[in-house]
Amino acid sequence: MRLQGKKVLVTAAGQGIGRACVLAMAAEGAEVLATDVNGKLLESYAGVANVTTQKLDVMDKAAIKALVDSHAAFDVVFNCAGFVHAGSILQASDDDWNFAFNLNVRAQFWMIQAALPKMLVNGGGSIINMASVCGSLKGLPNRFAYGASKAAVVGLTKSVAADFVGQGIRCNCIAPGTVDTPSLGDRINAFDDPAEARKAFVARQPMGRLAQAEEIAPIVVYLASEESKFATGQIFAIDGGMTL
Repeated sequence: MRLQGKKVLVTAAGQGIGRACVLAMAAEGAEVLATDVNGKLLESYAGVANVTTQKLDVMDKAAIKALVDSHAAFDVVFNCAGFVHAGSILQASDDDWNFAFNLNVRAQFWMIQAALPKMLVNGGGSIINMASVCGSLKGLPNRFAYGASKAAVVGLTKSVAADFVGQGIRCNCIAPGTVDTPSLGDRINAFDDPAEARKAFVARQPMGRLAQAEEIAPIVVYLASEESKFATGQIFAIDGGMTL
């Protein structure tokens, strides 16, 4: 039980990577609070050991603060919520840019700012942010707003890590490649030819397949555990060779 006794908060936990990580950390003994803006998705956790749920809109600063204030210190916070916009800079609107940065970056800023004081009083903790292979590690076509926002996540991560490295706080981010999640399925189904769109997503992965959410969870468990206690400010790519 690598996470026995640890209290964990996960955002966007209703499906995909968030859900896989909740289940993996709970299986390792953590007490996990799974949150999502879609309360219906959280119903799937009924009866799952070590998991409690709470609806949360991470774009609501007051809601984040209220949630954090109502709980004891979290040992681990996994900021998983995000959104992928398509298009180049020529297709991006101000609304696209604002939404990408509000959800992908500002929500992480608000969550860390709310959770960090209790973590410090508690003697430390691990913050894990969702970045992407698309951003500071690799430029991908038609991912302008998304790539820019995920590059900002890397900067946010390193800044928090640098400020609190001597106070027991570790802050790292993960950078997945293309993962076969419900949100990816929604984006694929929005194409005129979903079958060809899926082939295109697979083709950009050197391994010739998409990742499964369960293949991302082990690195999150590692970063949540004491096994990673000398790691901070790092980008952990799980990208199937995209950045080779």
